[in-house]
Amino acid sequence: MKVILVNGSPREKGCTFTALSEVATALNKNGIETEIFQIGREPVSGCLACHGCRETKRCIIDNDCVNILAQKMIEADGIVIGSPVYYAGPNGALCSILDRVFFSTPKELYANKPVSAVVSCRRSGGTASLDRLTKYFTINNMTVIGSSYWNIVHGNTPDEVRQDLEGLQVMRRLGENMAFILKSIEAGKDSVVKNQPEKSIGTNFIR
Repeated sequence: MKVILVNGSPREKGCTFTALSEVATALNKNGIETEIFQIGREPVSGCLACHGCRETKRCIIDNDCVNILAQKMIEADGIVIGSPVYYAGPNGALCSILDRVFFSTPKELYANKPVSAVVSCRRSGGTASLDRLTKYFTINNMTVIGSSYWNIVHGNTPDEVRQDLEGLQVMRRLGENMAFILKSIEAGKDSVVKNQPEKSIGTNFIR
């Protein structure tokens, strides 16, 4: 079993990476393989609403990390998305990436997959950022994994994050909870029939 952890910060080894590393450590201790995927600092486009992906099942903008990440997320057994807090929200580049990842690939590829978000902030904006990221999961029928408190670490540097003992504990418990759910799914996969979702109904409020 494998969990992909997405570092949505332009800083490769910064505060968000520190939080994700704590989650990864807990997963590894429970026998779960992990990979931390860096979105990096290369420019990324927002969704162009061209709907080209409706035919190809992948984003037609193919000069950045979006299609690579989408494939890794599809293949992973679990997903953790991490982001710094900018102006009380997640990194804009990360949101552009996730918009395109989730819009371009079929929802059924993510259905029931365990997922969670973690954020890193200096002082505030953490819960608003978590809410924004979690909306990607709940619209895609995913299983959101929680912890003992909001999935937030505080600090302006990795060293300061490492002083947030409660925040680090929250990260470890998140990893432990993710591992438990993954093992439960594995143990029950031969005895539980996967549900067949209803055909989607779209209701427009302006007629």
